[in-house]
Amino acid sequence: MTNPQIGNMLLGSIELFCLSAEHGSFTRAAMHAGLTPAAVSRSISRLEERLNVRLFSRNTRSIQLTTSGRAFLQHCRSALDQLREAEREIGGHQAEASGKIRLSVPTTYGHHRVLPLIGEFLAQHPKVQIDIHVGNRNVDLISDEFDLAIRARTPPDSSLIARHLEDAELVIVGSPLYFARHGRPDTLADLNKHKCINFILPSTGRPSPWLFKSDGVIQNVVEHSDYSVMDDVLAGITLAKSGVGLFQTMAFTVTEDLRSGALETVLDDYSGCTRPFYLLYPQSRHLPRRVRLLIDFLVAIAPENKKGLDVSV
Repeated sequence: MTNPQIGNMLLGSIELFCLSAEHGSFTRAAMHAGLTPAAVSRSISRLEERLNVRLFSRNTRSIQLTTSGRAFLQHCRSALDQLREAEREIGGHQAEASGKIRLSVPTTYGHHRVLPLIGEFLAQHPKVQIDIHVGNRNVDLISDEFDLAIRARTPPDSSLIARHLEDAELVIVGSPLYFARHGRPDTLADLNKHKCINFILPSTGRPSPWLFKSDGVIQNVVEHSDYSVMDDVLAGITLAKSGVGLFQTMAFTVTEDLRSGALETVLDDYSGCTRPFYLLYPQSRHLPRRVRLLIDFLVAIAPENKKGLDVSV
């Protein structure tokens, strides 16, 4: 029969391992746990001996997770989250969500859809903390340790669940200053005579195609590029507002600029194309209640107020 104390010892070692990884130090982990650094070091050594792997690389000044240590940390955090969730549920504390959520959002959707309303979610759940990565790099939810990500286009990763948020209308915009200098294009062929600003996709290093609808058929066109921007789509909008050229973007990113007259749309006869946005999360991962609540919140604030559609992609 297995000694029941082994289970308790293992759980304690796992908690000390996670503390050490979080603080990057046995000494700081010991301070938080109320132990001596030597006790923490011995506990980690016993855990390494049990697993027959080295979890940390050590020197006299610091500790650093090994490749095996990083992989083990992901499993440990998930397991401890599930245990805490079960404890709260059984103990009757399920009503109040708590803990940290890591969310990655693109610059456009982050600034115009999520960030202005995230305070409302935090007001509803004051014990939840959110770390938000705002950028257009496609993070790996597992290796980069994110709970959720919002991205345009469905990803190729079949291990993710994609929950549809909206189909964002695309528009071509330019400033009154630009049109005064260069005129307005009336047909797609006219774009060859105009200065165009392209956005370089981080995933491919290539320009994002401009989408048009003509006679009900969607045309996927890579416009000639006088100028291009990388990493931040909003930079293309800023360039367009300053009179540099034409830019295709989601209509929701330029609502105020169109209302104020800082930007104007062109080629409206070829409009009607959209770009989808999805909320992504691993389908195999246990979702703590705080994450499920944020999923429901993000779906509810989507412009079309959809219930969301779960699809494997």
